Amino acid sequence: MPDRYQTDYQIGQDNLRRWGMDLHNPVFWITAVLILIFVLGTLMAPESAKTAFAGAKGWSIGHFDWLFMVGGNIFVVFCLVLIFLPFGKIRLGGIDARPEFSTLSWFSMLFAAGMGIGLMFWSVAEPTAYYTNWFGTPLNAAPRTPQGAEAAMGATMFHWGLHPWAIYAVVGLSLAFFTYNKGLPLTIRSGFFPLLKDRSWGWFGHVIDIVAVLATIFGLATSLGFGAQQAASGLKFLFGIDSGIATQVAIIIGVTFVAVISVVRGLDGGVKVLSNINMGLAALLLLFVVLAGPTIAIFTTIGTTAVAYAETIIPLSNWIGREDEKFFHGWTVFYWAWWISWSPFVGMFIARISKGRTVREFLIAVLLVPTLVTLVWMASFGGSALEQAQNEIGALAGGISDVSLAMFQMLQNLPLANISSFVAIVLVLVFFITSSDSGSLVVDSITSGGMLDAPVPQRIFWATMEGVIAGALLFGGGGEALGALQAAAITVGLPFTIVLLVMCVGLYMGLAHEWRFVQGPKARADQQ
Repeated sequence: MPDRYQTDYQIGQDNLRRWGMDLHNPVFWITAVLILIFVLGTLMAPESAKTAFAGAKGWSIGHFDWLFMVGGNIFVVFCLVLIFLPFGKIRLGGIDARPEFSTLSWFSMLFAAGMGIGLMFWSVAEPTAYYTNWFGTPLNAAPRTPQGAEAAMGATMFHWGLHPWAIYAVVGLSLAFFTYNKGLPLTIRSGFFPLLKDRSWGWFGHVIDIVAVLATIFGLATSLGFGAQQAASGLKFLFGIDSGIATQVAIIIGVTFVAVISVVRGLDGGVKVLSNINMGLAALLLLFVVLAGPTIAIFTTIGTTAVAYAETIIPLSNWIGREDEKFFHGWTVFYWAWWISWSPFVGMFIARISKGRTVREFLIAVLLVPTLVTLVWMASFGGSALEQAQNEIGALAGGISDVSLAMFQMLQNLPLANISSFVAIVLVLVFFITSSDSGSLVVDSITSGGMLDAPVPQRIFWATMEGVIAGALLFGGGGEALGALQAAAITVGLPFTIVLLVMCVGLYMGLAHEWRFVQGPKARADQQ
């Protein structure tokens, strides 16, 4: 029986050629113009831009908190159900497809692109902030109490556990399936093909891809700017180097230069190598904190955090009648909008490296394994920070004064503080490089109409643009401009929540068709 997806796609290919799916693709030019307008407007009036986008962000979070929360819950349940359905046996790329990368390299790349930098930035700051009531406490837990410490760790895991990874998994699995099993381009619009058919290649598809590119560029540039601030704070903390705008821009230039080299070298010679280095350094730093820190307390915290996460996941997933509104809107809904705005980038990159995996293997690796690794990481770094705060040791006892310094303030109270802090700085920089180059590969793919290997000049263009946007906004508008960029990224998360919900429907339809007519009959025949 002919695959109707393949047949319809051949018809759609004529439309692709008519619209010019390469550098002449409307997505490329429209997004480039919109980004230029945003940067120039923000540089000319950074405070006004921040006010405008902050207002849009506040409106999105305040009026559609229910949509973010419902969407996040649906994504988790959807992914968990797929693991246990027969669809889990479907192999991405066909029955005979085999993985392009080793399991370790695969996991290193998806983890580095997905959350590595966030864990460096927030693993100490976030639980400490909850414990000291810096900006609200989860479920109104009493601050600076043992119960408050457990609630702090449980809420931190909630924000970095199943929900964000499920968001990434939905996008990643949808794109991997339709690209490798149905022969569609590696671009966001392909996830809508079961519902839209030929219209996926028209202006509706262009709009979807434009929003995806804007979310990716704004999210990456924001993270690059904040990462430069953290690295600059670390350099000042260690070596007394001024942490002002000049140092931050210099860091961005350095990161962008290495990222450009990496994207030119491609996945095997660039991203994979850096991701493996990342995971090695991260494992080394984690082992150091466990051994040099309160080892027994850390192992205890792993257990108590897992229990707290299990106990609070349902109350924290609820959006009705929340009394901890400051925490709910300021942290949880903000995080969900942020993860969703990052999902085009991370999801597409995960799809790019996941050919040959089964659906079940994909979901376990993308959803469950990172959650377990995050549990150990958060319990080690966050647990050490809370131990210091509870025992009035060091700067963290007074709460969070500067988020970018929190990691270094925790390490300062451990042996070999200068060495571990230097490793942390290097790790932050390498995580940002891997995020930048993997993000560039994703944007290249979208703006070239789904090409797996976009032209090298285009890769260089987008990798450079990320650094230029972050550097220009920092230099011209400082924190105000960066805040505007972050608010813009969060605002984009609202329409993309609907995009992801529709992708779930399209993915289920595609998997059902594949199991019924393609891989399912072969699997059932092999069993007989």
